Formats: sequence, structure tokens, C-alpha cells
Amino acid sequence: MSINLKPTMKPRRKYKGNNAEQKKPKSQNGFTLIELLLVLVILGTLAAIVVPKFAGRSEQARVTAAQSQIATFGTALDAYEVDNGSYPKSLQDLVIQPSDAQNWRGPYLKTTDIPLDPWGSPYVYEYPGRRNPSGYDLYSVGPDKRENTEDDITSWQVGTQRK
Repeated sequence: MSINLKPTMKPRRKYKGNNAEQKKPKSQNGFTLIELLLVLVILGTLAAIVVPKFAGRSEQARVTAAQSQIATFGTALDAYEVDNGSYPKSLQDLVIQPSDAQNWRGPYLKTTDIPLDPWGSPYVYEYPGRRNPSGYDLYSVGPDKRENTEDDITSWQVGTQRK
């Protein structure tokens, strides 16, 4: 019985590229810990600069959304007033006909439910308004969810009051 000890596979050919690359020790093939830490410090610094700028944008977007919704309510309230001769007693009258509105041609909003403000609170509607006795007052209590504070978004600031 004879045993064949010759290798059956051909040896791999060596890459004939740049000799400098072939002579690098294996320890220089990757990044050092110092290089990685430096990259992390740079990324952390950039994040510290950029994140606060974008964080303020979401709150500004909520304020803009509340102003837009108040303007939409203003248009619907004015249409209701034109049809019925006075503003409604509640915002719900814009989507469901009240018994005393003979010329109601609604719904005056595209939704069947009165939307909440961007912070999850109902809009405050008063007719006649305290601020505008010949019309209405409409506002969002804003992020602090308290009435008559500096962060309230109001119809008289948005410019939806026409009377």
C-alpha cells in the first residue's frame, strides 16, 4: 500500500502589486485607538452643534401648525357667519348643524371632528370674544397648556379676525 504525500492543490500566486504594501506589518492595516477616538470626538462636536438647531425646529413647526389651523378655523367661522348672520356658539357647529342655524350650508370643515392643537389640547373658542366683542376669540393654549400665558397662539396674532 502506498501513500501519496504530494499536495493536490497548487500554491496561491502572490500579488505582484506595490512592494511597499506587501511589506507592511499586520499591525498597520487598521485604525489605531487614537484615530478612532479622534473621529468620535469630531462626530460628538458636530452633533453638539447641529442637534440643538434641529431640536428647536420641531417646536417651531408645532407653532406654525397651530397658526395654520387657527387660520383654517377663521375661514370656516367667517363662512358660517356669512351664511347664518352670526358666528357659531361652538366650533362643533361648524361640522354639525345646530337647530337654530336655518341657512347652515356646512360642514364648514373637511373633518367630522374638531382637531386638537399640536400639543393635544382643544382650541379655545369664545363668541362673543372678550378680546373682540363684535367677533370671536380663538386660540391654542400652547405648549404649557395654560390659558393667558405668553406661549398662547391666538387668532388676533394670526390675523384671522376680520370683524
